[in-house]
Amino acid sequence: MSNAAAPATDGPDRSDVPAHVAIIMDGNGRWAAARGLPRAEGHRRGVEALRRVVRASHELGIRYLTIFSFSSENWSRPASEIGDLFGLLRRFIRNDLASLHRDGVKVRIIGERAGLEGDICALLNEAEELTRDNTRLTLVVAFNYGSRQEIAKAAQKLAREVADGTRDPKTIDADALGAHLDAPDIPDPDLIIRTSGEQRLSNFLMWQAAYSELVFVPVHWPDFDKAALESAVAEFARRERRFGGLVAKSAS
Repeated sequence: MSNAAAPATDGPDRSDVPAHVAIIMDGNGRWAAARGLPRAEGHRRGVEALRRVVRASHELGIRYLTIFSFSSENWSRPASEIGDLFGLLRRFIRNDLASLHRDGVKVRIIGERAGLEGDICALLNEAEELTRDNTRLTLVVAFNYGSRQEIAKAAQKLAREVADGTRDPKTIDADALGAHLDAPDIPDPDLIIRTSGEQRLSNFLMWQAAYSELVFVPVHWPDFDKAALESAVAEFARRERRFGGLVAKSAS
């Protein structure tokens, strides 16, 4: 992702709404534990929250929504839980892809696909191909994603170009590295939201978050809804108006 200009959208024009919102969807397990339910039910309810937030994002005029759906560190979780998460991904794409496409949502995937099961890769490819020409909202799914790994891969690509003699090392700067990240055509997030009260990025979009506003909310992800999103967007707007954030970012 880079600071590229965002394309026109069919959504409402609201100058105080961030063009790109990224969300660390945290708290499914804690939501379930607090109710005496299995973690799988927390993840299932988290998918319902995602559906609500995708709809709300378009209604608010957000043009890009990035979600942290599966971290490269999540492989350390119990195999049964990983199986549940992958099962939810399969069902979400199979059940929701048609409606996302009908609603004009473009799906983009960032993260490492090597080593994933064949049917998962096929579903991810299908989601991107089917929705490639949609313009209403871009849903960026960070799947099997880690920001350090993304930056390291970009550095490796640059190193190969130098080794091949196609790049002068003196041309390597922040723009060059940014252009080799997973989705350099997508603008950096204006606002990053993390649910469940934790206050850290957890290896999510660390390069792209250089000038993002961060909002941490105590609500567990399954309870996150349009009102919670509106509240975070309102906090973003207050900060932008108070500190002239957009001017400061463009001048930095």
